[in-house]
Amino acid sequence: MVEPLSDRRRQILEAIIEEYIATAQPIGSRTLTRFSAISLSPASVRNVMAELEEQGYLHSPHTSAGRVPTEKAYRYYIDSLLRVNCLDRARQDQIEQHYHRRGLQMGELLREASRTLSTVAHYTGLVMVPRLQSTVFRRIEFVKLSSRQVLTVFITQSGMIQNRLIETSEEFTAAELEQITNYLNQTMSGLSIREARALILAEMAQEKALYDRLLQRSFQLSEEALAEIADGEVIIEGTSHLLDQPEFNDLERMKRIFRAFEQKSLLLNLLDRGLKAKGVQVIIGSETEYPELAGCSLITANYSGRRGTLGALGVIGPSRMPYSTLIPIVDYTAGMISRMLDEETE
Repeated sequence: MVEPLSDRRRQILEAIIEEYIATAQPIGSRTLTRFSAISLSPASVRNVMAELEEQGYLHSPHTSAGRVPTEKAYRYYIDSLLRVNCLDRARQDQIEQHYHRRGLQMGELLREASRTLSTVAHYTGLVMVPRLQSTVFRRIEFVKLSSRQVLTVFITQSGMIQNRLIETSEEFTAAELEQITNYLNQTMSGLSIREARALILAEMAQEKALYDRLLQRSFQLSEEALAEIADGEVIIEGTSHLLDQPEFNDLERMKRIFRAFEQKSLLLNLLDRGLKAKGVQVIIGSETEYPELAGCSLITANYSGRRGTLGALGVIGPSRMPYSTLIPIVDYTAGMISRMLDEETE
């Protein structure tokens, strides 16, 4: 349990964090008394800062007499002190102008969301693409390319489209593919991909399905089409923004972070954490559980469609981020993407 702070300690801790967010420089007692509303002498402020350091909220870099916030301080700040700004109309318009084109495919929409987050927030934007295995089936098409090559076009209820080339063991006519397409679209409509696969496998296991040769082949073909659907993707934009942050001047540190960005499963795991939560989530430093992201924070929110949560999006940057500004940007973007996806699936 976190030890409660007195009003004086809370005030000074808040002032130190906000000053450090603004300057990225260690904060001394004279800086606080000169530029903040704290009406205490530098000596009194130093005493309080020493107490906060003993409690684990501050630490002193070796090269400076000033102090900087710890992860514990940022967590306390976000949970107990942070006053989130309202997103003004000008910033809303700035975000919305990126989506002036109507009829964007979901992939285009999500890539634009990642790009917009990066541009508006000046940090790295992340967007999780919906996991296809749990999305709702809308339609499947089989297109004959050659005697033993069939192109599968799969479309989800939310507008995701995926193509897959299948090498078949026997030849299908165009008429047979049309019959198979019609049967599967009627059978699997409204099911998730996971449910559709389960249905297909169950039917294939029943001997009664084998009396109809075309039906048997339709199940085999659809099982091939759905068996290895790519699942789990993160769209990343604006990694270069991290180079502008003084915390990441160290080349080895930047290499570790960029290697982390290359690990799709790592980023998916982070974004996955908030899928069942409501509102904006903030993960700080070691809370990510990945040493490569030490000193970073991730702000995320979920976006959804008519059938529930589809994925998550957010920004990643140094723990010294302006949370009061970024939280409403992430929240507004997630809400806007959700509204646009609703409109596309009406």
